[in-house]
Amino acid sequence: MGERSDHPQGPGAAEDSGAQEIEATVVLGLRITNWPALRAAAIAAVEELDFEGIDPAGQRRELLREVAEDANAALGALLHPDRLVAAIPGVEAIGGTLEISVTEDFAPDFAELFPLEGDEEDGGAAGDWTLTPRTACLLHAQLLGLADAAYDDLEEHQDEPVVDGEEGDWTVFGRLPQRTWRMHRAWRRSMARAFDDLADDLALGEWPLPRCPAEEIALRMALVDARTLLGAQPESVADMMGDLPADLYDYDWDGCRDELFGAYGPDDGDPELDSEQRTELLLTATHPEGWFLGYEDAEERDRQRGYRR
Repeated sequence: MGERSDHPQGPGAAEDSGAQEIEATVVLGLRITNWPALRAAAIAAVEELDFEGIDPAGQRRELLREVAEDANAALGALLHPDRLVAAIPGVEAIGGTLEISVTEDFAPDFAELFPLEGDEEDGGAAGDWTLTPRTACLLHAQLLGLADAAYDDLEEHQDEPVVDGEEGDWTVFGRLPQRTWRMHRAWRRSMARAFDDLADDLALGEWPLPRCPAEEIALRMALVDARTLLGAQPESVADMMGDLPADLYDYDWDGCRDELFGAYGPDDGDPELDSEQRTELLLTATHPEGWFLGYEDAEERDRQRGYRR
């Protein structure tokens, strides 16, 4: 005969004074590989929820908006403790919280994404300029940092205009051309996403080639900050690089300007002007609202990609 179990069994066991209550802690490391699929699943999950209290329809609309725009909100809808426990027989949720945060533990492997050895089959040749693992890593860090700082600016200042003489109160938006200082919250959020878009390119092993005027500005700012950080804190940069292989072209900022700008965008006008000068003319002639319109010869970014924050 088996040993007698003192744990309650069967329906109604949770109401028994001897029912066992357990606190479970689960830590997950997740990488989003298909944002449209995640968004669709989250929207479907929200559609199945029952809302109570004041204005249930309004609550549903607001949550649908959040999960459609924010990956963290989408994950929150799918990983909610009540939803997870509902799939487990014999238990019921008596409480719980969910915390989601961006972690650096799953940083891209830039040595693998940007190999240094030329691949002759792909047309590579030894000695050609290349975006090295260390340069990509430093640029990626600066782009993410600028995106976070832009979102922080947005949370702190919302629609407030940048005031002349007080631009130092802003980490990112005070550095932009003055004609953008009175732009609205949605515009600023799109600008923050421009930094993230270029960082995502690097995380996928692609060169961060600006696809619209806003990304031109974003990449310029990242290059300036990367150069500044390397000059001011070389030891910190060395620690950031870890075991990434070194190369002759590491931190070649002039090479970055020559190779990363001008792949897309305006190529007409004065032939004496370089790509940066032509872009400056375009930025001057275009209202900031149009800075997010993609160049005709660039692949369009997913319009449903949402925002990180």
